[in-house]
Amino acid sequence: MARKVINRKELRAEAEAAEAAEAADGTTKKVKKKAKRKSRAKAAKEVRLKAFWGVFNQSLRRVALYDFNQKKEAEKKAEELSASGKSPHFVQPVKEAIEEA
Repeated sequence: MARKVINRKELRAEAEAAEAAEAADGTTKKVKKKAKRKSRAKAAKEVRLKAFWGVFNQSLRRVALYDFNQKKEAEKKAEELSASGKSPHFVQPVKEAIEEA
């Protein structure tokens, strides 16, 4: 199977000849650009968070949950649980997503 070898100079000469022919005819090809496709990805939903104080045991299991302005009550609960039980309890801030209606 023999392949015909075409070099760049010949291709360029053909292209220039075609351009000259178009210029002589007075017709020009309109280049149609493809419109960009709009992204179909959904917009990221804005998630609102609310802060709470969580009382946790030693194995990081949440025992109680208090509003952010009730830190003293959360600390008191942690002290009570630590004194009564074997494992120490501690208070840590927790952020949870809010469901909007």
